[in-house]
Amino acid sequence: MGIRKKCLSALFLPLLVSCAQKGKPVLDTRTPGNKEASYAYTTFFLPEKDGTAQPYVGDTMPYAEDGTYYIYYLKEGGDSYNHSVYLLTTRDFTSYEEHEGPVLEASRDGGQDAWIGTGSVVKVNGRYLFFYTGHSDSPAAEYKETILVAEGDSPYSFEKKRGWEIVPPAGLGQKTDFRDPQAYYDAGSGKLVLTVTASKDNIARILKFSLDPDLGGVQYEGIMFSDPTRKFWNLECSDTFRIGDKYYLTYSAQDDTLWYALADSPYGPWRDAARLDDRLFYAAKHVSSDAGTYMVGWARRSESPSSTQEVSGWAGNLLAQKIIQRPDGTLHLAPVDAVAAQYTAKHPLLGKKDCEIRAGTLYAYADLAACEDSFRLEGEFSFSGSGSFGLAFDYNGRQNKYKLISLSPAEQKIQLLFNEGSTLIAESAAQLEPGRTYSFTYIQDGSVGVFYIDGIAALTARLYGTGGNTIRLFAENNAVRFISIRQYTK
Repeated sequence: MGIRKKCLSALFLPLLVSCAQKGKPVLDTRTPGNKEASYAYTTFFLPEKDGTAQPYVGDTMPYAEDGTYYIYYLKEGGDSYNHSVYLLTTRDFTSYEEHEGPVLEASRDGGQDAWIGTGSVVKVNGRYLFFYTGHSDSPAAEYKETILVAEGDSPYSFEKKRGWEIVPPAGLGQKTDFRDPQAYYDAGSGKLVLTVTASKDNIARILKFSLDPDLGGVQYEGIMFSDPTRKFWNLECSDTFRIGDKYYLTYSAQDDTLWYALADSPYGPWRDAARLDDRLFYAAKHVSSDAGTYMVGWARRSESPSSTQEVSGWAGNLLAQKIIQRPDGTLHLAPVDAVAAQYTAKHPLLGKKDCEIRAGTLYAYADLAACEDSFRLEGEFSFSGSGSFGLAFDYNGRQNKYKLISLSPAEQKIQLLFNEGSTLIAESAAQLEPGRTYSFTYIQDGSVGVFYIDGIAALTARLYGTGGNTIRLFAENNAVRFISIRQYTK
């Protein structure tokens, strides 16, 4: 599982730490839940509270037009009925306008869309089409899920088209999982193309359909992609897009992580499937503009902010990350430029900006910075051994409860570990070589953070209860140099 076992109890002191130590901030005595409720979340958006209830952002369906990003999302909780679709808009992913009321509401009279599932918006001939999943909770329904559509004259309002649907093809051999339509307009053929996630023979698939702009002439064109691992239930929220001369298919493997595959033509064949981030960044879809291409999804939350064992709740904060294409066509994630740029006030560190830690089998720690409500850390690092190192976040003043963002050269991974390394929460592949200098960027807003090894890998983290406490550098079985570390706030 790649779990890093804890190797230092609170009774032992660190090994050699060649860093100046400064005064520590006073620990905030509020509960993790109280800390969470206090965050403004101007960057990693949360919906406004409905009374005392905090709603969350579920699966996102981004659409861009004239410099504005329209982020449709399944709203979890609050005034949302059965995952109705709500809308927020932004021009830079740093501030959002939340639009009142649902854009598409689940049917209060039951029927095929008693619950609404993920979909997408496409504009054709001046008209907006919102394809979405209709999920029935009736035992009498023939199909648990079908594809439905709503129409609108603007991106702010849609009317359901009664009597129109796409049902699972008989050849699938199942009528339960058939969802998440992603729509595209192919100007060359004058056709709409839909990709839909489903399964056949207990293998997760992505299907392809075509239809006319007037919604007639629906044709099932077969299986476009099959899960190469043959282990996932569904490939949720699939999406395709182009960067340069390469085409990309992204999907969130159910209960797993965000993946992508690449091809040389719009609909495959697809190859080299790989993860982009881990399970705390889920249901992301792309959106493109002149400023770049982004993945917009949600950052997973815990069922309880006080839990030190899981981050497994459905829905959370909105999170956008920028897609960067490497020369070989592979992808990695980076901070949205405007998000990183908003942190302009240099904040004093608790330790020096240059720090070396030489550690044996016991964890060695050095104070670094205060965990502010919203901040950016950046710097460089190099190492010579195989042991882990990274950032340690004080959760409750007890060393055995530290939450770690850990870089593991032995496992070639970035990992989010709780309880001083004994509980694995999430991990992402990261190729790391001794003797090489790497730059990193870490952005945290409230309890949501993303750690980037620049140009290589990203890992989304959820760090309840750490606000106001000390962030430390750590290492074990390694000699690590942290170089020119800076912290910035808004």
